[in-house]
Amino acid sequence: MLSVTELNRQIEALLESTFLHIRVEGEISRPTYHASGHIYFTLKDNESAISCVMFKGNAKSLKFELEDGLKVVADGSVTVYVPRGSYQMNCVHVEPSGVGALTKAYEQLKAKLEKKGYFENKKPLPRFPSVIAVVTSATGAAWQDMLKVAAKRWPLAKLILIPSLVQGDGAAASISQAIKKADTLECDVIVVGRGGGSVEDLWAFNEELVADAIYNAKTPIVSAVGQEIDYVISDFVADVRAPTPSAAIEMILPEQDELKQSVDYMMSQFIEIIKKTLSQKEQILTHLGELYKKNSFDARIKLQLLECAAVKQSFNTLFSNALMLKEQSIKELFLHFENKTAQILNLKENILKSFQNTYVLKEPTKESREGFAQIVKSGRKTPLEKINAGDEFELQTPKIKLTAKALKKADI
Repeated sequence: MLSVTELNRQIEALLESTFLHIRVEGEISRPTYHASGHIYFTLKDNESAISCVMFKGNAKSLKFELEDGLKVVADGSVTVYVPRGSYQMNCVHVEPSGVGALTKAYEQLKAKLEKKGYFENKKPLPRFPSVIAVVTSATGAAWQDMLKVAAKRWPLAKLILIPSLVQGDGAAASISQAIKKADTLECDVIVVGRGGGSVEDLWAFNEELVADAIYNAKTPIVSAVGQEIDYVISDFVADVRAPTPSAAIEMILPEQDELKQSVDYMMSQFIEIIKKTLSQKEQILTHLGELYKKNSFDARIKLQLLECAAVKQSFNTLFSNALMLKEQSIKELFLHFENKTAQILNLKENILKSFQNTYVLKEPTKESREGFAQIVKSGRKTPLEKINAGDEFELQTPKIKLTAKALKKADI
């Protein structure tokens, strides 16, 4: 007779020796990521299920995330937990069914980051960058290629190498740290990249750690990983994606020959505009000069001199004609002038005497002495005929004002 423990141990020996290396396909159910690093889940199909565990050491190499409902193929063995008499599958490797693990991991991370908004809010690249930080391998061909392109295209730019691992274990952490360091250098642009390779070689640029560093950087970043056909997560998160490292430098830096041609063209256009403007201004100045000549003081003085000369000529002509008159005619003219002048003077003298006599008669002080006074009613000078019985009025002289009232009015 067997005890329970003996039975479980015999079952353990039988199962673990029989199912030492197995490969099982099923659907993930209730995956649990434990704080210890272990992953617990159930693998099931339409009719049954088996408990599974993936211990920390094997879980570290898992490239994708186990999701509920994901169909996978698991490699491992069957183990028995004797105290409970239960068994489970110890998984050492898991990959998505039908697609590679890296492909699934790529799709999962891309969807996750897109949902978080990592592919939005792109920063523009500067037109003329002076300092460019390059995160890549110090020994790779990509760095040398970028230096050559920069020297030929725009020698004024300075490239600073931030060396980093670009593949293998620890590459993602190295790239992330290099990006953070480059972001503190106050450079104009950061290029993150490497040359071509397999999916595994480029995988560091598909890690979330690198995506976080690119997204959080304040400096514009260009992702230049692999060849033109290669697409990695960093391409979507970066502000600009370049097909190759060399192409990244071509996109960032202006081409000096093209710029020189552009400057020459603008200079020729500028010269043509200046010539045209100067020609127009010259025509305006010429016209103004002609107007000035016509209206200047010199022109006006010359015109006045000509008019004076004409007047002088006329006067000389008249004077000459007068001299030709007979002496008798001249005497008659002078006699007539004297008579007319005497008549006018006598007439004006009589008028003046008349004004003088009138002034003497109308002198206010004299009128006052002879008993005359001015009648004022309501502040206005009023004739005596308009004063009626009962009216109040004033009698005014230059020195006296008398208030009076008419008691009776009668015609004389």
